[in-house]
Amino acid sequence: MEEKKIPYVEEEYDVVVVGAGHAGCEAALACARLGLETIIFTVSVDSIAMMPCNPNIGGSSKGHLVREIDALGGEMGKNIDKTFIQSKMLNKSKGPAVHSLRAQADKMNYSMEMRKTLQNTDHLTIRQAEVSEIITETAALENGKEIQKMTGVKTFSGAVYHCKSVVLCTGTYLRARCLTGEMITYTGPNGLQAANHLTDSLKAHGIEMFRFKTGTPARIDKRSVDFSKMQEQKGDERVVPFSFTTNPEDVQIDQVSCWLTYTNEKTHEIIRNNLDRSPIYAGIIEGTGPRYCPSIEDKVVKFADKDRHQIFIEPEGLNTNEMYVGGMSSSLPEDVQHEMYRTLPGLEHVKIVRNAYAIEYDCINPNQLYATLEFKNIKGLFSGGQFNGSSGYEEAACQGLVAGINASMSIIGKEPLILDRSEAYIGVLIDDLVTKENHEPYRMMTSRAEYRLLLRQDNADLRLSKKGYEIGLISQERYDWICQKEVLIQKEIERVAGVKIGANKEVQALLESYGSIPLNTGTTLTELIRRPELDYEKLAPIDKERPDLPYDVVEQVNINIKYDGYIVRQIKQVEHYKKLENKKIPEDFDYDEVPSLRIEARQKLKLYRPLSIGQASRISGVSPADISVLLVYMEQMKYHKGNIK
Repeated sequence: MEEKKIPYVEEEYDVVVVGAGHAGCEAALACARLGLETIIFTVSVDSIAMMPCNPNIGGSSKGHLVREIDALGGEMGKNIDKTFIQSKMLNKSKGPAVHSLRAQADKMNYSMEMRKTLQNTDHLTIRQAEVSEIITETAALENGKEIQKMTGVKTFSGAVYHCKSVVLCTGTYLRARCLTGEMITYTGPNGLQAANHLTDSLKAHGIEMFRFKTGTPARIDKRSVDFSKMQEQKGDERVVPFSFTTNPEDVQIDQVSCWLTYTNEKTHEIIRNNLDRSPIYAGIIEGTGPRYCPSIEDKVVKFADKDRHQIFIEPEGLNTNEMYVGGMSSSLPEDVQHEMYRTLPGLEHVKIVRNAYAIEYDCINPNQLYATLEFKNIKGLFSGGQFNGSSGYEEAACQGLVAGINASMSIIGKEPLILDRSEAYIGVLIDDLVTKENHEPYRMMTSRAEYRLLLRQDNADLRLSKKGYEIGLISQERYDWICQKEVLIQKEIERVAGVKIGANKEVQALLESYGSIPLNTGTTLTELIRRPELDYEKLAPIDKERPDLPYDVVEQVNINIKYDGYIVRQIKQVEHYKKLENKKIPEDFDYDEVPSLRIEARQKLKLYRPLSIGQASRISGVSPADISVLLVYMEQMKYHKGNIK
């Protein structure tokens, strides 16, 4: 008897994006805006760009990432500018390298606005379905090596979607389970459906998987909070937008307050007494958690000498009474949470709306990726976000954008976008993921960037918008303004250097008003700007010929003059770094032929297959001595080849 064939849906697209979180949204928008027919899959259309954890965008170093996403033509900065309810520039008392913007979002509104943007983008289809398989075929490459090539995906219902590239942005949904003490639910974040089938397909294609975990605090009812026992945290008087395209006047809104309270010895005692009921300490959790965003249990255990920890009470939006308890994520049981939260000043009678929970999920070992975020062994398969072993919305979004751009470039036949460590925080993040061994969810920090004085959040547009324009995501108008801005900055720096300042009464009075040492003799305006207590704007009254310039030009002029010596030094460091980055290693390079290379280095280099000497030098287990051996061998190879010719 002939087996009856079950009919199934079959469609064709250029790009398939799996997952519609912060990475998936950026990936899909980039592909569609470049004119490629794109379909984005999500387990729930209502969860597009959802914020399952903290309802904010930006923060220390993360603000840099959002600015860079915007400079390349991404959406996150524009979206938070439309939906924020409080904004703050962090680290203002420190130098410009570590200034970082952070905005509290209206959680529902943020998700809704991003969904609107996706829905109204040409060439983009949204589909609610679970992708359960990737489909590949064997393709031979030029060097004769066989490699898998993406041809499509299959959903759980059996539908097949043929495509040229796939971008995996599955977030925390793969085989997800949520843990609150002894209670385990096999769901994704916020009780959404988990994606339980794709992992098997990825493993069958030789992809190495990790198991990571992260967590989120409880959400509490605003009406049950006594704010009089907490410290009010207000937003900035003058709000700075995230997007370089947002009119600063449009973001000057009435802002909501956040609140600061603290844990105490009583809180810590309750936690210590119940550690045996914590899934982390009871050994129920298999996954590794993030070092830089620890649960309250971890904080109490690892920082036993601290008698209190900062806790921020943050609103989740304008149309909800839910508030987020920042700094107090937990997987302790419900009854312990109920007792523990109530020990904090202001939370004595608090009502919990949603319990805190830990979430475990499958992700990949990111060492399997090139710096383009394409899998080394599967052509046309890209990935981004928490699926790559990182944590954070901002980290996810920038990877999604790069993966989406490169998935498009591979189809269009253009050069991929690879940002190096001297060009962008995004470059630092991706380089860290693909070259270093990450045994825990990766998060961005300013300390990870070697050239952070050059990679400031204020100059992200000057650094990256030309690249965004070449890709096709930045408009001609925006590109022209960047070119004009560069000219204006340079002209003003040169003009200021030629302005002579005499030791007259007006000058001395101005210097005195800012506690600055009076002049004995004439000087230049540049020299005065370099004084720590002065800046370009403060000296406006004695600069009679000053042109009327936009604020962002003024900002760059001031920073470039003030930090000129440091900037020049860092540019020289970058030149040295570039020399190593430009020493390319052939793809088929045989490390077994290199004499005197240590066994560990040989193993690591064969595993990672770095593209340059610079990248090779950052692989853990490869020492400076190994790099010297490699350089000598490559020089000898060059010499022999030259002689043979």
